[in-house]
Amino acid sequence: MSHHYLDAKHLLCPIPVIRTQHQIKSLKPGDILEVECTDHGVLADIPAWCRIHGHRHIDSFENDGIVTIKIEVGEG
Repeated sequence: MSHHYLDAKHLLCPIPVIRTQHQIKSLKPGDILEVECTDHGVLADIPAWCRIHGHRHIDSFENDGIVTIKIEVGEG
């Protein structure tokens, strides 16, 4: 299991979701992807995308205007 980071700050939806999708394609099941965004729409969009594509939304939180979403890559 590896930990990966995606900087999607200052991008508007759907770009953070699209970049998340592209990054996950290069990862292995069990890897963790931490996505940082400034568009709060990702709080609904990325967890929904995870459910549809078989990945596990671990956590979401906001700190100083930056939303962090942690995802465990599934078999998807």
